[in-house]
Amino acid sequence: MEILYPHCAGLDVHKDIVMACARSVVGASARHDTAEFATTTPGLLVLADWLKEHRCTHVAMEATGVYWKPVWHVLEGGFELLLVNPAHARSVPGRKSDVNDARWLADLLAHGLVRASFVPPAPIQALRDLTRTRKQLVRQVGRHTLRIQKTLEDANLKLTGVISDLLGTSGRAILKALIAGETDPERLLAHTTGQLKAPRERLLDGLRGVVTDHHRFMLRLHLRQIESLESGVVQLERQIEKLLRPFRDRVERLTTIPGVSHTVAHVLVAEIGLDMARFPTAGHLVSWAGLCPRMDESAGKRRSTRVRHGAPWLKTTLVTAGWAAAGARDTYLRAQFVRLKTRRGPKKAVVAVAASILTAAYHILRDGVAYRDLGADYFDRRDRSGVVRRLSRRIEALGYHVEVHRVA
Repeated sequence: MEILYPHCAGLDVHKDIVMACARSVVGASARHDTAEFATTTPGLLVLADWLKEHRCTHVAMEATGVYWKPVWHVLEGGFELLLVNPAHARSVPGRKSDVNDARWLADLLAHGLVRASFVPPAPIQALRDLTRTRKQLVRQVGRHTLRIQKTLEDANLKLTGVISDLLGTSGRAILKALIAGETDPERLLAHTTGQLKAPRERLLDGLRGVVTDHHRFMLRLHLRQIESLESGVVQLERQIEKLLRPFRDRVERLTTIPGVSHTVAHVLVAEIGLDMARFPTAGHLVSWAGLCPRMDESAGKRRSTRVRHGAPWLKTTLVTAGWAAAGARDTYLRAQFVRLKTRRGPKKAVVAVAASILTAAYHILRDGVAYRDLGADYFDRRDRSGVVRRLSRRIEALGYHVEVHRVA
């Protein structure tokens, strides 16, 4: 088998140690030198010097949690680094050890049998940390909101049945009044904005319950947690805006796609970056994100067409944007969703819409162009004769005779 990299190394990264194996071609054979290094900064600097002594040009390591990141940061710039998916570089059967793992990784790298994972540049990595942390904080707000609902139900306050947004202006005013010790339904209702849609009698019945000191303590605890988390979200959004200021025009172009808000645009830039040269085509990007059917065939039969897990932070955001785009009237994405929904169901249809959104984002970022909608009648214009045949068969199935003539 052809050797692509005569001097390379494989790293088996752990929390406290890094097992390194340097592979060098000497004549017709390969020499393997192994050594163990600490993951402290001095230890990683010694690792870098050791790799240079062995004239290593390429270094491969597995993506093990977050432990690979400090190793990457220290070695970046001095070597050609490859981050490998552990599922793509499983060790050979037999005795399992750190030395064998590092050696196996070095052998795979030397023959070009490992595929590098996408690692964005440092500024995009920082942006990615911010957007992911923001999503985690928003999830925690949702969890505390559910716990508030549980406490209200325990107090027999049917607040969620009469107020659509528990954390809205009226909802928060009622919660703060309950925490302050107010229990009279009339006085609680007086704290609202007066714009609630539910009838007054229903509001009063829903606000009549049995609130104890324990309930007030739990409501106060969860509401303070929510306010603290929301403050953190605001700080994160300010920092995200600051990092994206030089690329404001690209973010604004992304928001012209139906279903893509500023938050979705921020996630897109954070997860896929701004340089689309990493992905040869839009199809490669869609496949990396896990938004297309997998290829799984054996003996001439396709065994599965399920989508891969892909990039979970990006995929979930795009699917959410896909649902929003499916509700946008007079758009291509809406037409695509309706067309696929009748044949494949709503879940597969929204995944296809998410893939279309990502494809549009790819071309916008690569070519610097604005989004151009194909129109809600795109599929009718693409195959007019097929539409005519389908509608004619439908009318004939109802018992009518159809003659179709083209209008001049």
